[in-house]
Amino acid sequence: MNKKYHGIVVPAITPLNTDRTLDQGAVEKLLPLFPHPFILGTTGEAPSLPRSVKEQYIRLAGRGKTPGQQLYVGISSNCLPDSVEQATLAFAEGADVVVATLPSYYQLSETQMRTWFQQLADEIDGPLMIYNIPATTHHSIPLALIEELSHHPNIVGTKDSERDEQRLKESLQRWAGRKDFSYLLGWAAKSGEALLNGGDGLVPSTANFAPGLYTDLAAAAAQGDKEKVAHLQEMSDCLGNSYQSGRSLGESLAMLKLIMHNHGLCQPHMMPPL
Repeated sequence: MNKKYHGIVVPAITPLNTDRTLDQGAVEKLLPLFPHPFILGTTGEAPSLPRSVKEQYIRLAGRGKTPGQQLYVGISSNCLPDSVEQATLAFAEGADVVVATLPSYYQLSETQMRTWFQQLADEIDGPLMIYNIPATTHHSIPLALIEELSHHPNIVGTKDSERDEQRLKESLQRWAGRKDFSYLLGWAAKSGEALLNGGDGLVPSTANFAPGLYTDLAAAAAQGDKEKVAHLQEMSDCLGNSYQSGRSLGESLAMLKLIMHNHGLCQPHMMPPL
């Protein structure tokens, strides 16, 4: 099913100069390489970036969109008006969809989770994806709640990075057949399984330096070529382990930038505290 939001969505790093300003040259070099760029997410160090860098990145990414690209922009914040304001800017600068996690400071009830996304979706003027990532928010959004929220006219999909096989299977059962709601997986180790069973797309950080691997994997899955999918999945696992194995999330992001630096794609600088 060729839904509006599908394919390989690359959670882009935020290229930085030594003085912690945005490396515009690296942005202009990197983003055209990605099928669909997703800026200001977890891999992009969004919680650590000052507003000035975020706004500059949004404008630069919007101007640099290539034909056929959809631009995803993260708007996660612990402050609702800040998220709404960033969404307004993103849509004005050419974003196709914005992406938001839950706030990560307070422990939230399911009622509070529902209210957060309802208020956010009501106040923005464009499509929103719900981003589930317990590793950083310390909350797992119940699938039944996402199902309920999925019928809001501005909520168009979910990006799920929770590493739970039963959750993956249930998500595919719920949404593989929904024309109006997309399921994107942010768990690279299950990329092949998701695509072969009706997932709409992937959001793999390894695609920052190997985007072609995942476009090939998606093509093989679309053709039902399970042998090729398995081979490409092994390659993905190997590349992912090269910077993730034995490291915390923050450490792995620093190593990812170092690998990209060694490939001439960006500088290795990270925002504090990473």
